[in-house]
Amino acid sequence: MEIYLDNSATTPLCEEAKAAVRDAVTTYYGNPSAVHAKGVEARRQIELARAAVAGVMGASPEEVYFSHSGTLANNTAVFGAALARAKQGNKIVTTATEHPSVLRAVEELEKRGFEVVRLAPGPDGAFDPAALASAVDKKTVLVSAMLVNNETGAVNPVECLSAAVKRAGAPALVHVDAIQGYGKLPFKVKNLGADLVTVSGHKVHGPKGVGALYMKKGVHIRPLVHGGGQENDLFSGTENVPGILGFGAAAKALGSVTANLAAVRAKRDDLLNMLASNPAVRVNSPKNALPYIVNLSVTGIPSQVLINYLSERGIYISAGSACKKGRRSDVLVKMGLPPARIDSAVRVSLSRFTTSEELHAFAHTLDTAVREIRTKL
Repeated sequence: MEIYLDNSATTPLCEEAKAAVRDAVTTYYGNPSAVHAKGVEARRQIELARAAVAGVMGASPEEVYFSHSGTLANNTAVFGAALARAKQGNKIVTTATEHPSVLRAVEELEKRGFEVVRLAPGPDGAFDPAALASAVDKKTVLVSAMLVNNETGAVNPVECLSAAVKRAGAPALVHVDAIQGYGKLPFKVKNLGADLVTVSGHKVHGPKGVGALYMKKGVHIRPLVHGGGQENDLFSGTENVPGILGFGAAAKALGSVTANLAAVRAKRDDLLNMLASNPAVRVNSPKNALPYIVNLSVTGIPSQVLINYLSERGIYISAGSACKKGRRSDVLVKMGLPPARIDSAVRVSLSRFTTSEELHAFAHTLDTAVREIRTKL
């Protein structure tokens, strides 16, 4: 039996998404920009998917634009917002624990002359609202923070971003990377107070290669990609119809995000209770973390050794972000964890399809791993 516990890296396609992708490549294969019947029917299916993706986060369909990845959506939000407001200021406020698709984009803007403030996380992995308020000033043109950290599950208080901008009288646009929170943590874009929100299909049992950017009505940013003007000129290039339809189907299949969250929390708590009996295990995720993500360290066992041991037995976890292969976790470093604990850290990430039986099997195998591996090291 295979046990897949790396859902924060990517999720397997749900049955609804599989059917939608199959329909896209067999029936709705027309170019959505074409004016003939095949193009029109493909366009109609895209609009239905747009409504489904928008509905999960309480957005209007016309405020949601499909991209070719979550990374492209994040880059477009960061570069597009900063460059659009560059005449009004040159300061960017973000956090030190963002996903690389935000951190690297901000680094590039810093090279171009923007001033960047990176807020450090507290022991719980979240930024301090007071530090944010102190950092935002009248020169600030972009404030960007992730809703849920992809390595620890820490939930940031992103609702305070827009309040800090208003208090400072800043011209800043507010961006929230909600890729790990979308479909898992109930939220409405209006309550986030964000101008820009990014999400991705393959984190919610949709296909890879498709993301989306929510842009509040009336907000304008600069596009990164230039071409045919698809998606209101934000993401030029022929739309990925199979990806978009699969994303829409996965969004529609989510059901109650609140009920899913409660069910996963109960399973996560059960897992933590089982792990508590193992003295070698230290949990790194904060107590109020999104329950879909559990970051833990197994004392004395390097991350990759444990991952390999479990993989050989059909259990799949990761050492952290799938975008940071072979590198010590910046997130855990900035949280102040000691090097030995960081080097033994792994991420166990659940989905709404994860079963209690799978988690019990994982915990049992982990106990065995501790006994077998530590005697050899």
